[in-house]
Amino acid sequence: MLVLVVNSGSSSLKYQVREVTTQEGGEPSAYTSSMPRVDELVNMDEATQGAESGEVITEGLIQNIGTSEIEDHTQALELLAQRLEEELGDRTIDAAGHRVVHGGERFSAPVLVSNEIIRAIERLAPLAPLHNPASALGLRAIQKTWPHMPQVCVFDTAFHRSMPEHVWRYALPEEMYSEYGVRRYGFHGTSHDYVTGEAARFLGVERDSFDAVIAHLGNGASATAIRDGASYDTSMGYTPLAGLIMGTRTGDLDPSIVTALLERYPDLDAQRLDQIMNKESGLKALAGHSDMRTVDERAQAGDQRAELALEMTAYRLAKYIGGYHVAVGGAQALIFTAGIGENSAGFRQRVVDKLGALGAELDPEANAVRGDEVRRISTPESRLEILVVPTDEERAIAEATAALVSRRAS
Repeated sequence: MLVLVVNSGSSSLKYQVREVTTQEGGEPSAYTSSMPRVDELVNMDEATQGAESGEVITEGLIQNIGTSEIEDHTQALELLAQRLEEELGDRTIDAAGHRVVHGGERFSAPVLVSNEIIRAIERLAPLAPLHNPASALGLRAIQKTWPHMPQVCVFDTAFHRSMPEHVWRYALPEEMYSEYGVRRYGFHGTSHDYVTGEAARFLGVERDSFDAVIAHLGNGASATAIRDGASYDTSMGYTPLAGLIMGTRTGDLDPSIVTALLERYPDLDAQRLDQIMNKESGLKALAGHSDMRTVDERAQAGDQRAELALEMTAYRLAKYIGGYHVAVGGAQALIFTAGIGENSAGFRQRVVDKLGALGAELDPEANAVRGDEVRRISTPESRLEILVVPTDEERAIAEATAALVSRRAS
C-alpha cells in the first residue's frame, strides 16, 4: 500500500510517500504493545498492528501557501498531485495519513476521516490555533483533489490520554476545565509512543512493564515519563509552550509575569505577548539564535550568552528527568530522540553530567557515535540505561493509516 503522509502547516505542506506492507490475519507489525486501554485509548503500537513500513518513495515540502504563488491548500495539493504523478508514474496513492497536533479530549486514537471528523478538528482550533485550522484545510484539500481516497488522522495529543487526572488537572476553578477545556494535554505523542516501543524492544523488556524518561529534543522539546509503557506525565501542557526551554519558546514561566507585563506596558497586548513567548524566546532570546548547533559553536568559541543558554537548557531538562524518575518509581532508561537528542553529543553529555544522583554514566566513545540505529551510550556501570533512539513519526503515521484502512476494507 502506498501511503501519503501529510503535515499541514499554515503556510507550508510537508509530505512523504511510503510503501507499507499490510499483513493478512491481523498479525502484529514490528511494534506490539499490551498497553492498557483508557476509555477509547489505543496507542500507536496497537493502531499499527497488521502493517509494516517499507521504503520512503518520495518526500518534499511545499511552501508559500497563502501567497500569490500558491493561493491555498487546495492549490498546494493540486501541485502535489502533479509532482506525485511525475514521480510515481502509473502507481497511485492508496491512502493519506495526517499529523494533527490537537485531538482534545475526544480523540484518543487514530481515526478514519469523515466530514464530521474534520468539523470536530476545526472546533478544537482554540486549543491549537496555529495548527488545527491548517490540518483541517489539508484534509478538505485532499477530499477535493482525491475525493475517494481514504484518510486517517493521527493526533499528537492522543498518546498522553493515559495520564491520570491528578497529573493532567490544573489547580484552577472547575469551570476553567469543564467549560473551556483548560487542562494539560501534552504533545509530541506520536514520537514518544514510537520511541517507547523501539527502546523496550532494544532492551528486551515487555512494553507493559517498561518505565523510562524520554527527552524529545528538537526546536520544540518535551520530556515524558513512561510508566508501564504508557505516558504518565509530560512537560508540555495546555499548549506546547510549557516545560523545557526550546528554540524560540520560553518553557515554564511564572504566569504572573504575563499579567504583570500586560498591566505595565499598555501597548503590549495578548497577541504580541504570545508572539514573544512562542517565537522570540528560548535559545533565541538567551543566545541570539534558535539553532542548537549555532549556539553550541558560539559557546565553544567563548560566547558567555551561548554558554548560559546551554546551561539553563540542560539544567531544566535534568530537573524534569529527575522528577520523572521519581514519578515512574525508578526509570529503567533515559532516552534521547529527535534532532538535538539524536545528534548533539555535547548536549547529551551536559545533561547526563547533572544526573550523578541517579547513577547515570555516559560512555564518551559511544556518545560520540552517530547513526540511524538505536544505540546504547551509557557505561556498563551506569545504574540507568541511556539510549539514543531515532524517531520516525512519518513511519508511525503511515503504519497507523495502512492498518486502519485495511481493517475498513476487510
